[in-house]
Amino acid sequence: MDKIEHKNVSVNGINMHIAELGEGPLVLFLHGFPELWYSWRHQILFLASHGYRAVAPDLRGYGDTTGAPVNDSSKFSSLHIVGDLIALTQAIAPDQEKVFVVGHDWGAFIAWHLCMFRPDKVRALVNLSVAFIPRNPSCSLVESLRSAYGNDYYMCRFQEPGEIEAEFAQIGVKNFIKKMLTYRTPGPLFFPQGKGFGDSPDTPVVLPSWLTDEDVDYFVSKFEKTGFTGGVNYYRALNNVTWELTAPWTGAQVKVPAKFVIGELDLTYHMPGVQEYIHKGGFKRDVPLLEEVVVVKDAAHFINQERPDEVSKHIHDFIKQF
Repeated sequence: MDKIEHKNVSVNGINMHIAELGEGPLVLFLHGFPELWYSWRHQILFLASHGYRAVAPDLRGYGDTTGAPVNDSSKFSSLHIVGDLIALTQAIAPDQEKVFVVGHDWGAFIAWHLCMFRPDKVRALVNLSVAFIPRNPSCSLVESLRSAYGNDYYMCRFQEPGEIEAEFAQIGVKNFIKKMLTYRTPGPLFFPQGKGFGDSPDTPVVLPSWLTDEDVDYFVSKFEKTGFTGGVNYYRALNNVTWELTAPWTGAQVKVPAKFVIGELDLTYHMPGVQEYIHKGGFKRDVPLLEEVVVVKDAAHFINQERPDEVSKHIHDFIKQF
């Protein structure tokens, strides 16, 4: 990890921290919640060793990226985040007209939107865990999930400013990070008010072999400094601003060469209608250049950390064609 270089870049009104290694075509790695550039530590080393420049930012509101108005969730729409990324690629790789993009969780959602808004900027896409979600003109994704799961579903609980942050504080940053990163239940994540994950905050979390105490401590050190509001704001903007502002792209296709990888135990794979959408033609209809879908046996949501070598190989095998 010591080989990975760090710097900050002024983009789109914020000061974005990036971790990078290697030379060659740019591969932009986009993390999810509650994560950081660090989630891509294994893939950065792998891609750099195979002739690529691997770059992973702390996204707006996360880690060592500063300047985002965290008290205004309307500034965390997918358009804002894509704006950050377009400015970043222009700043760090002005000679590359197009770059490779790899996303996971929220990073995947943003990557789909990046490809939908600016396909001229992306050579190829590898997304993990979150398939493309076509815009429903009738209601936002959060309200659709509220109808399916009720108010205790985690995305619904994240909507009221300050409320979920207070509950995270009761659980404790370290405990919350451990419980989230090791979550392996292939079903909806509920967060009932005052009950957290449904167990005692003192219940010990046994770390799997792929997640060390040192890894946890890195995440904890950053979230203890920033809090979780920046990350939670993505969910808040999703319910109103992102849904409203993406109306012009209702029915739009993602026309970028793409590969999708998901764990069979991933909670997103078990959301209503997702497996049918992925495997029965809907996904390919909306992403016509989708070349491959991989379901990884016995893997859960944080697949890029849980199965680093396998995921790194999936990424490389796909992008080396372009």
